[in-house]
Amino acid sequence: MKHFWYYLSIVFLFFSCNSDSKKVKVVDFISENADIVLTINNLEGFTNNLNNNDFLSSLNKTKSYQNTVAQFAFIKNLKTKHPIYIGINSKKETVFSFTTRLSDSIFTLDSTKRKSLQLKGFSAEEILIDSLKIYITKKDSILIGSNTKTELEQIINSKQKPEHIKNLINVQDKNAAFSVIATNNSPVKSLFKNEKITFSNFTNSLTFDADVSQDQIILNGITKATDSSNSLINVFKNTIPQTNQLAQITPSNSNGFLSLTYNNYTTFKNNLNAFTKKNDTLANSLLKHSIEFGEVYFESGNLFIINTKDIIATEEALISEQHLVETYRNVDLFNFSNPEIFNNTLAPFINKVEANHYCVLDQFVVFAKTTEALENVIANYQNQTTFSHRDYYKTVKSKISNDASILQILTPESLEATVKHNLHSEEDLNLKGYKTSAIQFIYDRDFAHFNAIFKKAKQSYRDNIISEVFNIKIENDVLNTPQFVTNHTNNQKEIIVQDITNKLYLISNNGKILWTKQLDGPILGEVNQIDMYKNSRLQLAFATPHRAYVLDRNGKDVDPFPLKFNNEITQPLAVFDYDKRHKYRLFVTQGKNVLLYDAKGKTVKGFEFESAKDLINTPPKHIRIGSKDYIVVKTDNHLHILSRRGKTRVNVKQQLNYSNQPVFEFNNGFITTTNNGKLATIDQNGNVNVANTNLKEKHQLVTTTKTLVSQSENILNIKDKTLNLDLANYTTPKLFYINNKIYVSVTDIQNQKTLLYDSNAKMIENFPVYGTSSIDLNNIDTDNKLEFVTKGESNNILVYKIN
Repeated sequence: MKHFWYYLSIVFLFFSCNSDSKKVKVVDFISENADIVLTINNLEGFTNNLNNNDFLSSLNKTKSYQNTVAQFAFIKNLKTKHPIYIGINSKKETVFSFTTRLSDSIFTLDSTKRKSLQLKGFSAEEILIDSLKIYITKKDSILIGSNTKTELEQIINSKQKPEHIKNLINVQDKNAAFSVIATNNSPVKSLFKNEKITFSNFTNSLTFDADVSQDQIILNGITKATDSSNSLINVFKNTIPQTNQLAQITPSNSNGFLSLTYNNYTTFKNNLNAFTKKNDTLANSLLKHSIEFGEVYFESGNLFIINTKDIIATEEALISEQHLVETYRNVDLFNFSNPEIFNNTLAPFINKVEANHYCVLDQFVVFAKTTEALENVIANYQNQTTFSHRDYYKTVKSKISNDASILQILTPESLEATVKHNLHSEEDLNLKGYKTSAIQFIYDRDFAHFNAIFKKAKQSYRDNIISEVFNIKIENDVLNTPQFVTNHTNNQKEIIVQDITNKLYLISNNGKILWTKQLDGPILGEVNQIDMYKNSRLQLAFATPHRAYVLDRNGKDVDPFPLKFNNEITQPLAVFDYDKRHKYRLFVTQGKNVLLYDAKGKTVKGFEFESAKDLINTPPKHIRIGSKDYIVVKTDNHLHILSRRGKTRVNVKQQLNYSNQPVFEFNNGFITTTNNGKLATIDQNGNVNVANTNLKEKHQLVTTTKTLVSQSENILNIKDKTLNLDLANYTTPKLFYINNKIYVSVTDIQNQKTLLYDSNAKMIENFPVYGTSSIDLNNIDTDNKLEFVTKGESNNILVYKIN
């Protein structure tokens, strides 16, 4: 047995039998050679808890653990009502010893498996359990045992007692189910994701009490190192722990972080120099006013973050490094000329940072290898999707101290990697439920408090978390609102968007650009999808000012498209499928005229409406009420409600001056607005009702058949609820009906915030998030989670997931 995690796991196996215990001290017979000591105080409670713990069950799956368990088969025959101390020495082959006070019956074995023998100076007994031999003896009222004769002889004949272990046992909680002591000679490699912080160099000894339940393990204890420069924990000597704040800026899509705090950086750095035997002051000017620094873990490269109490002084220390690379979401990104400075001056705490670029966010200075890494930090910080906003982090953090000299937070991936490193294991431990695990050390005079928690997050903690799935830069600035379209080969969503050079992009749901196509002009309105061959293969249909396009999923023109027009197309292409039989009608609007084509690009004859008296101000619209089809064509002064053949179907009985807002079906009739903001409803008999509203001349309207949404300046109306938004410039509201639920979105262009509400005008949790355009919202994944796409920076596409 070579690893600390093994030993912890083995103890859990030891006591799967049913026993009782009473408190008693037998510590004089703990082996001096032990580098791990396990104290079991409450055997029954310990057994019941550990048998049901999810984390320990995961460790039980490893081959390394299973191979080690065989050495401890004798435990199933051990019966005692008293506390047990188990010492483990792994210098060569695993040697273990145990001691407890005698009970009426210690081992329940028949006589054929026991025999007496004489060791050096005392009588003993050899016990055979399966193929394992153990050796026991009794001294006064204490039972002492080991798996080797040599170890047992040394324990009994030694005149020296394990005083250092006894002292640590004295500070353990006697009411804890079990406690652990690990010395710096133990096989524990590292408690940290950063393997350079080895346990042997970190401290002389660590002892902790364990509280184990079904979905969590909580550890509390102390660590102590001699007053010298040989133990890393002593670099916090004469410093005061501060509040750990790195969670406020650490993206939740990272693998965790390491935070170090102090009240005086100079004191901390002098202690660190004594430990490393260096006199390095290179980074002192940058960190002089800091109260915290740390490393944020990513597979693509770690970040370094400084939390300063004087950001102005820290920025002045960076004055020679202010070489602007770009500006992202109004935050300047700079080059940094000394990428290895933090690895060199703050080792071993920091060892995998390439600080090529940096940015400043409030009191934090963030260094990273790439500008993309900084952009990810900025996006998560502004979107409030950092660790500090996650419920599972808040739950874990509530069980430990707010102020710590060292705080390490690990995600499931990092936790599993750390455990595997200690176990020498490659097995899948299935720790995905442990969304956040924490360990911390709080320095206090000549020792440090130790706390740790490994907690499985409940499913409800994942609800309404908004995470950035990806962001992708295209070649030029974005021209229109990114839109989801369906990939008919896998029924997943992809993104269609156009840039200012009129190049069209199709982007996969993992951020890969699938193809681009140069168009003759900007797309009018949204892109439609049609199945023109009635074979479940979808095409993209849309219009530019002089073309009507139909593209296949590879971006190729479908013959005979594009249709070319000399006169300008003035409204988006309207596509109707009256009976849902893929018999499409394509309406092309040119000023006052409407041209009608089928899906093969042929003119549809027999459509009698060709020209309005004035300019058509919205795309023609198909509305079906009951079994009746209506084609609606609207101008500033007329509302034409037509049949499929283009004949007047409803005579509107009152002439109004209409706005440029569309006509919608609402309550089995038609609804739109007038140019002065009044609400106009028309029934199927042509009767008109005009109602006053709080809408100004510049307003927007969108409805479903039952839900009406309108906006004017900063007033947003959702059904009968009115919201007073911040004074700003807003996009037209969009209404989505997904999974029997209404969502309403608007984007504050001025402050770059996307807002999302439900049908009761309640903002969806964790909104607003960063965005600079309208959004498209859809049910993307098979896990039934919503995703939305929006524009970020001028040439940047963002996709978010609502988990």
